Amino acid sequence: MSEVLSQSEIDALLYAIRTGEIDPAAEQRANAHPRVRVYDFRRAMRFSKDHLRVLRRMHEHFCRLLTSQLSGQLRSVPQIQVESVDQVPYDEFIRSIPPLTVLQVYDMHPLEGRMVMEMNPQVVFAMLDKYMGGDSAGPYRVRELTDIEVSLFRRLFENVPSILAEAWKSVIDLDPQFVSLESNPQFLQLTTPNETVLVVTISVRVGETTGLINLCIPHVTIEPVLSKLSNRYYMDPAFQSGRRQVNDELRAKLLSVPVDVRVEVGQAELTVREVLDLCEGDTIVLRQTIRDPALVYVDGRPAFWGSVGKRNRVYAVKIVGQWEADADGGR
Repeated sequence: MSEVLSQSEIDALLYAIRTGEIDPAAEQRANAHPRVRVYDFRRAMRFSKDHLRVLRRMHEHFCRLLTSQLSGQLRSVPQIQVESVDQVPYDEFIRSIPPLTVLQVYDMHPLEGRMVMEMNPQVVFAMLDKYMGGDSAGPYRVRELTDIEVSLFRRLFENVPSILAEAWKSVIDLDPQFVSLESNPQFLQLTTPNETVLVVTISVRVGETTGLINLCIPHVTIEPVLSKLSNRYYMDPAFQSGRRQVNDELRAKLLSVPVDVRVEVGQAELTVREVLDLCEGDTIVLRQTIRDPALVYVDGRPAFWGSVGKRNRVYAVKIVGQWEADADGGR
């Protein structure tokens, strides 16, 4: 209804007051009572609407990246999109997911705490079916993954940490790490039951099979970066350019730090007696030949292979390759 009354509505209101149909004093007394709004302390609202909007945009980007990643592996284009972004108690989230599901736990370094990616088993089996060349027709019998299916599933989603890092990079430089794969949500102790968690619900369609993916992140994990979850920070190029400027300055300072570089021409093994008998003019035979590359150390750590020679009448070393440790940690 419009806030501005028409002339006919004003006339009808004045007529109702004159005839006693409306008592102005009673209306004033009714409006004088304080209005009570129900508030559930078990569902504490820790994220503002602005926070939720930014988080939704971030995870929409996550969905686009995940779609591109899975398209190449499944040889078909899955439909992945964000359906909702909510805040609920952790206990409510646990009760909302099936008793037998697929749970991926990730460490959110450098943030404290972990994140859970819960996937509907129907979607998981459809993806594995498509991955192995099937038609992902479904429906599938809900059961735990076999060891072979776990290995295939891990390979299919091995790039999720880098996709998460890319989706969050406008807010923080994340380094997510896979921790474990679980099937029973009751054994998952992510946080306390009454703690508020962010739940991002994502719908997935693979062939004719549909299902949901839920990302669950505790509020205490996101709390250090809440100030950055605003439209102004997320969209304003001034903030982003300022951050890039700081990174460029830091990079410039790091690149100007002097480091010690030394070259190991070769090695030899002597007994204590041989060392004590050394005198001026003695020759120590090294293990290396003249054609063997020399090991170049940077601040005491092996870094490159080099070839020793001369340049402008001074000794020099030419870098011929990157040093890589073998399985035993040696050369």
